[in-house]
Amino acid sequence: MSTDLNWFKSSYSGDEGECLEVAARPGVVHVRDSKQAHAPEGTPAFTVTAPSWTVFLAALK
Repeated sequence: MSTDLNWFKSSYSGDEGECLEVAARPGVVHVRDSKQAHAPEGTPAFTVTAPSWTVFLAALK
């Protein structure tokens, strides 16, 4: 996975490290556990299409 991803987490997340971080790229969204933020390349993460991410967020509401 590219190291130039701009990862961010929700403003609702606390400092306990129990949250997800996302990095959006054209057409895709990368997702990882925030505890893995400083892990080396190959950190467990997954990628979904932008439309799938939109459906996921809508389901959370």
